[in-house]
Amino acid sequence: MDTSLYQSHLNTLLSRYEAALDHFKLDAIVLSAGRKSYYFNDDLSPAFHPFSGIQQWLPFPVGEDTFVVIRASSKPELVWPIKNDFWHAPNSIPKGDWQKNWTITEVKDTEAWKSTIKGNFAALGPEHITNASSFDNSEVNNSKINKVSAFIDFDKAIKTPYEVECIRAANHAAVAGHLEAERAFREGASELEIHLAYLKASTQSAFEEPYPSIIGLNEHSAILHYEHKNTVAPSSSRSFLIDAGASKNGYASDITRTYAAQENDFSALIASLEKLQLSLCGKVVNNQSYIELHQQTLTGIAAILKEHDICSLSIEEQVERSIVQTFFPHGLGHLLGLQVHDLGGKQVDRNGTILTPSADMPFLRMTRGLETGMVVTIEPGLYFIPMLIEKTLATQVNHGLNLKKIESLRPYGGIRIEDNVLVTNDGQPNNLTRESFVRFQ
Repeated sequence: MDTSLYQSHLNTLLSRYEAALDHFKLDAIVLSAGRKSYYFNDDLSPAFHPFSGIQQWLPFPVGEDTFVVIRASSKPELVWPIKNDFWHAPNSIPKGDWQKNWTITEVKDTEAWKSTIKGNFAALGPEHITNASSFDNSEVNNSKINKVSAFIDFDKAIKTPYEVECIRAANHAAVAGHLEAERAFREGASELEIHLAYLKASTQSAFEEPYPSIIGLNEHSAILHYEHKNTVAPSSSRSFLIDAGASKNGYASDITRTYAAQENDFSALIASLEKLQLSLCGKVVNNQSYIELHQQTLTGIAAILKEHDICSLSIEEQVERSIVQTFFPHGLGHLLGLQVHDLGGKQVDRNGTILTPSADMPFLRMTRGLETGMVVTIEPGLYFIPMLIEKTLATQVNHGLNLKKIESLRPYGGIRIEDNVLVTNDGQPNNLTRESFVRFQ
């Protein structure tokens, strides 16, 4: 990656944080990576994930007990923990040109270092690091810290060119895995075998994935967050849904594809949903209402249900009576970045004002209007979830559902198609995911 992109990215962050320092009359903002946590009554811990606020500053994965200090008109300071530890690999400071932009302070005792931070500063990061006992010199109360966080989080939604390139690279890695996973599915592999093929091709371990991959065969494709990986392949692999990503310097990709083993009614449904999904991706432009895109998705899925003889009600009646949510119960997508569900999706200003989704779209994670520089996911779905179908049958007298057709499709589970799309300044959405598939195919 062009090192000038990182330099420009750093300058943008300094500008954003200096604006926060000025707005809140602060001497400094201190970011903490956090510390690994442990399972209850155990000495083992889950994989460590640093606070995204500190990861945004550094072009490599950030380890625990790391700090960044930002002061006005100064280089950012990286506080690097030196650990005398023969149990783990040495935590050496990564080499590279990035260092010229930083003041680097190595410390053996981070608790002692914290006591040296004086003045009116805001400490942002995990609760157990930034509480009063850890930073007892801070003159900023929790209410003000929350306001500082909101001020900074609002701008995180707009990605710098460096951040876009990291997400692009994460798409490249994930797509390599997706293609290998499809091959394994078509060869009759089990869910675990498919997952291992994905990890190998995307060159990552399960601990490095930005979120646990969803690898669902047949009916498992209808479980939105299916967590298991069966070790034995089913007697017949009819369908396959994979929702899996990768990371680059902490930035995630989040990609979903659905495949049918044969040409049939289910494969025709996939084709119809993909047509709708591509249409929605083409509308990811500046000033577009994401709420309106979600509403268009509901209308589009209702049209698919009617076209494929799954529901006989009109499109308008399906939407009005919330029949369509039986088959599409989640939101259209979300912001993407350092967090898979990135910060700021419902925040409409730097004051932290939240635009809550309406009651008919409770799971929508993005209510803010689209702006140039945002990367969002577009992920419509169509599922045959027994619980939701039974609820509709119990609560809607004239539901219009073709139960025979639905019963024939239930063994296939469901469909989701998800791309990562950049809002550009020229009105032409940049579909990072489709771009990666073209690159590899």
